[in-house]
Amino acid sequence: MTSVRPLTAAILLAMTLGACGGSSDDDSDTPAPVTPPANTGFDYDATEMIASLTDTVIVAGYANLEQGMTDLHLAADNLRNDPTAENLLAAQNAWKAARQPWERGEAHIFGPIDALSIDPHLDTWPLNTVDLQAQLANNSGFDPEMIKTWNDDVQGFHTMEYLLFGDGVDNNQKSIEAMTSQEREYLVSLALVAMDYSSQLVQAWTLSYDGGESYAEALKEPGNNFYSANLAVVEELVNGLIGIVDEVGNGKIADPFGASLELADTSLVESQYSWNSLLDFSDNIIGVQTVYRGEGVGQSDQPGLDDWVRAADADLADRIDGEIQAAVDAILAIAGENDMPFRQAILDEAGRARVQSAVDALTTLQSSLESDLLPLLSEWNG
Repeated sequence: MTSVRPLTAAILLAMTLGACGGSSDDDSDTPAPVTPPANTGFDYDATEMIASLTDTVIVAGYANLEQGMTDLHLAADNLRNDPTAENLLAAQNAWKAARQPWERGEAHIFGPIDALSIDPHLDTWPLNTVDLQAQLANNSGFDPEMIKTWNDDVQGFHTMEYLLFGDGVDNNQKSIEAMTSQEREYLVSLALVAMDYSSQLVQAWTLSYDGGESYAEALKEPGNNFYSANLAVVEELVNGLIGIVDEVGNGKIADPFGASLELADTSLVESQYSWNSLLDFSDNIIGVQTVYRGEGVGQSDQPGLDDWVRAADADLADRIDGEIQAAVDAILAIAGENDMPFRQAILDEAGRARVQSAVDALTTLQSSLESDLLPLLSEWNG
């Protein structure tokens, strides 16, 4: 049996009423005009927003990462050739500088960074310090191509972090006397490998990906093998925000935090050697803010996801913006007045209270993104 759809039924009803006549003197059988039901969705042309986010947030961010890795390699090379405390500090600062665009970019960790396995190559955690020490003991020269064949947990950001900062238990200030020539050699090759991976990422986004056009063009001009329409691109961006908020709140922070002080596990704290954890976490959410507001590298007042949300619900757009900032503030507040690193904060009663406040702020934000923002995709007449 075939059912009649509601709109068809309404048209049939109008035709019947028109045919029955009434007070009109018009004997024509032409049916009365029918007004279609009101469109219940919202309209927004996302083309400009997608182009701006692609160019000024994603691509520009990866270009910053590539430059940061280049600077880190140069600093590591200087340290190898001239092992002074000043050059060690310069290399440590270069590591932190390269870390920022990486962490902010985790708000859009899709496409080449995933397909080319660049994420695990550069950012696998926890580090395998046993195998790391074995590599130091059993190798010399550290050929970059050989390093690429090793497990991800003995290369990337955190291996370089361990070599530069030490174990991070009591402090994050490794002395130049404590750094061996083998460690410096390993560091230089690791930085060169990381620089190569970041260059591959930039090339995939700007020149060609998977034998075709650049991934940036795939985003900006959907209707290809990756994205069927703007709707698919916006869905990718929204899910990217949800994914990193979930990872920070329910993984990066919650896993080492534990259900109680007794269950806290500092071995699970990411970037614990450098004591950079809180900046990592806050940069993750600043990355969310950058995509949401459209505030790319050196840019302001550009279209972002907030404009898309505002087209549907201005109050919701403002609320989510406030929740993003509240989450960033709560993460940074974990340090307290004594500038306590995260690995110490989870072992301190007052610090744990601040950590819980940050988790709560992230939970609120994630709930809004999942329950209020994500459903807008089905209401959008994109």
